Amino acid sequence: MGAIVNKNDLVAHVAEAAGLPKNDATKAIDAVFAGIAASLKQGEEVRLVGFGTFAVADRPASRGRNPRTGAEIDIPASRLPKFKASKTLRDALN
Repeated sequence: MGAIVNKNDLVAHVAEAAGLPKNDATKAIDAVFAGIAASLKQGEEVRLVGFGTFAVADRPASRGRNPRTGAEIDIPASRLPKFKASKTLRDALN
């Protein structure tokens, strides 16, 4: 895989590695992404042993500044996805 990997590159890699047609690999990847997103929407953690953990972080409301005008703005509270790589993945990169 190249320096920048997009979904099509990932589909091609999975199709080749698993010996699947690209259509089936696309369906499998879409199902994994949808499952992770659905779990996160419900506030659940998704732990993939040997890869990492996806979780939801709550960011409180805050005040900020518009960089163009310098005017203060209210930034609403939000929920953000976060990912923590497993030790196995971190070790594989070093």
